Amino acid sequence: MSEQRGSEQEREQEIVVVTGPAGSGRSTAIGALEDLGFEAIDNLPISLLPRLFSGPPLTRPVVVGIDPRNRDFSVAGVLETIEAVARETSTKPVLAFLDCDAQTLLRRYNETRRRHPLSPSGSPRVGIEREIALLAPLRERADVLIDTAGLTPHELRAEIGRLFGEGAAGGELVVGLESFSYKRGTPRSSDMVIDVRFLRNPHWDAELRPRDGRDEAVQAFVKADPAFGPFYDKLTDLLRFLLPAYSAEGKSYFSLGIGCTGGRHRSVTLVESLAKTLAQDGWRVSTRHRDLERATPAAPGSGVGTA
Repeated sequence: MSEQRGSEQEREQEIVVVTGPAGSGRSTAIGALEDLGFEAIDNLPISLLPRLFSGPPLTRPVVVGIDPRNRDFSVAGVLETIEAVARETSTKPVLAFLDCDAQTLLRRYNETRRRHPLSPSGSPRVGIEREIALLAPLRERADVLIDTAGLTPHELRAEIGRLFGEGAAGGELVVGLESFSYKRGTPRSSDMVIDVRFLRNPHWDAELRPRDGRDEAVQAFVKADPAFGPFYDKLTDLLRFLLPAYSAEGKSYFSLGIGCTGGRHRSVTLVESLAKTLAQDGWRVSTRHRDLERATPAAPGSGVGTA
């Protein structure tokens, strides 16, 4: 897909801007990037950001955390600053938005008993709703959208590693594949959703029911459906057409959700198969099985956190 990354001196400056509502996991994400070798700059006044890149290229990749607590924060200002940095460095910064629904954010605030920065003397719900509305244009503009509602801090760090770890930067498009159960709704961060409930369901086979789509016997059962081969060929043809086009457009991340009834057999089989095919094609692929991960409930208070 793309050339191997060169020496440190030959690499383009890597810049990631992280934002999202308070409680969505910004601090966790920034810390994970810092562990990956990024220089972390959190809550720098937006007006000062272009000056950071006005000199010679920095020797390390940079992650910048931005949120409404910043004294000169405005959505228009953030977008204008990203464009200014792009002009200054000839590198398109990646805007990573950590998304989370209001109910989960409220639960996290209630667990920590912290005040919301946009509602310091009132209900956290008021501040959460204000912030979600305020940040909506940045969510729409984001290059990378990560729904943290069902993630533990460890899982968020792992996702950051898959997206921005060694080999992920330098302008390469990362393809995110996520299996899910329609019973629990479609993933909020998906760019495209594919429904595979038309395929034969291993759930009705007593021997296969307790297994999942990572199991070879389950995969063989799903792939034995006469509809599987033609469908898989058409789906891979579509992705082989779309992904180079998205990459040429400058998109950093493409997320495909694949759903079935329980999120355990058919959707997992498709994600596992597509991951191998796309990796063989040269794409960097990140996989997640949302509802397999939720099979073992997390302990109370073990969510991503309030930063």
